[in-house]
Amino acid sequence: MRDQDKPEIRELPLFRTMAQPHFDALMQAAYAQAFPAQLDLIHQGDSADFLHIVMDGTVELYARWQDRETTLAVVRPVSTFILAACIRDAPYLMSARTVGKSSIILVPAQDLRAAFRQDQEFALATINELADCYRAVVRHAKGIKLRSSRERVAAYIARQVRMAGNTASFVLPVEKRLLASYLGMTPESFSRAIKSLHDDGVTIDGTRVIITNRAKLEKVAAPDILMDGPDPSGESCNAGTSDTKSE
Repeated sequence: MRDQDKPEIRELPLFRTMAQPHFDALMQAAYAQAFPAQLDLIHQGDSADFLHIVMDGTVELYARWQDRETTLAVVRPVSTFILAACIRDAPYLMSARTVGKSSIILVPAQDLRAAFRQDQEFALATINELADCYRAVVRHAKGIKLRSSRERVAAYIARQVRMAGNTASFVLPVEKRLLASYLGMTPESFSRAIKSLHDDGVTIDGTRVIITNRAKLEKVAAPDILMDGPDPSGESCNAGTSDTKSE
C-alpha cells in the first residue's frame, strides 16, 4: 500500500489511539487493490478474511434473500466496513460491490484480531465503533418502521442539510435507486415521495436537492434525536449513504 494513505487511515477513530508499533504492523500486513465498477468484493455467508478500508470510490453493502435484494449502506472514503465479522471471525452478513471504480485497503482479519488482543486502546476504539454502529442501525430501523415513506425521505433530506452545515442545497451522494433501497422503498415510491415534498420546502433538479422552506421540511421530518441522532458524544459510525457501516 502507498505510504501517503497511512496518515488518513491513522486519523480514523478506529486507529487513532492505537500504539504506533501495532498500527505499523497492521499496515505492513495490509495491501491496496484497485477495483472496477460493479465488482463484487465479498459475498454474504463467506468467511470474513479482511477488514476493508475505502480510500477512493464508493461501495454498496447489500443483502439478498430469495429473489429480493436491499441496500444496507453505501460506504465512501475514508472509512471501513465489515469490522464486526472480522473481530468475531464470523461469516459476512452482507455482500459488497463497488458502485464506481474504487481503491480499497485490505487488512487481514487475523492481524486485526491479534491487535485487538494486544492493544487496549485499539480494543476500546473497536468496542466504541461497534457500539456506535449498533445504535445507528437501531435508529435506522426505527425510521423504517415508524415513519411513512414521505417522512423517511424528509428526514433523510433534513439530516443531509444539517450534516452539510445547514446548506440551502446539496447533491445526492448516491444514485436515487440506491437511496430508495436504503430507505426501504422502490425507486418509484422514492420519486413520488420527494415530489410530494414540493409544497413542503423541497425541490429536486436532477440530483440536486434545493431547500426552499426549511421550517416546512422540518415539520414533515419531525427530527428526533433518539431516531436521527447524533449522540451527544458524536458517533464514529452512522449507518447511511454517506458514512461507515460495520457488520
